[in-house]
Amino acid sequence: MTDGPAVAGGARRRGRPSRTDSVEGPGARERILTAARAEFAARGYEKASIRGIAKAADVDPALVHHYYGTKEQVFEAAVEMSFAPALNAPEAVLDGGLDGVGERMTRFVLGVWENPVTREPLLAIVRSALTNDVAAAVFRKLVVRQLLRRIAGELAVPDAELRAELAAAQLVGTALMRYVIKLEPLASADPERIIARVAPVVQQHLTGS
Repeated sequence: MTDGPAVAGGARRRGRPSRTDSVEGPGARERILTAARAEFAARGYEKASIRGIAKAADVDPALVHHYYGTKEQVFEAAVEMSFAPALNAPEAVLDGGLDGVGERMTRFVLGVWENPVTREPLLAIVRSALTNDVAAAVFRKLVVRQLLRRIAGELAVPDAELRAELAAAQLVGTALMRYVIKLEPLASADPERIIARVAPVVQQHLTGS
């Protein structure tokens, strides 16, 4: 079974559905994206479907395709929606120059993970990326394009992109161990204690000799 609408006989073709086939309106796009995030969170990338997203959003599957395209493109839009708070990181991290940038980056990233509103969709996205190559590629593209390159562009140090990626790896690894694997005592440690330990390492990655 595929997610696309049938084309045999008089069935609908992929494209913009008629208004009688869908519940359109100014909130349709937002409903689809919210439903997609919930569907990917609950079922993961492989088991989520366009039909399931459409049903949750109360629209025709063709409308999902019309607005967002393929399942991969829907996932990318849902990732960007969930990842939006972290996309402010470059401005927040680099405000104040390179002195203390490691602590600001560590504090910002852990703050996103500590907030239950942003943590749950991020957990779903990371789990999908760990188990599916397509999801991993989408996640990697978004992180590199919108986050790491922007940070690297402001560092003005040798090997800026590698440094930014190593700093991100330090923080992603910490997040995985704390929030996904829930390894103790890291999982229950006070966030300030984690920041105190991790921030100097992130600073070294970004600006160290």
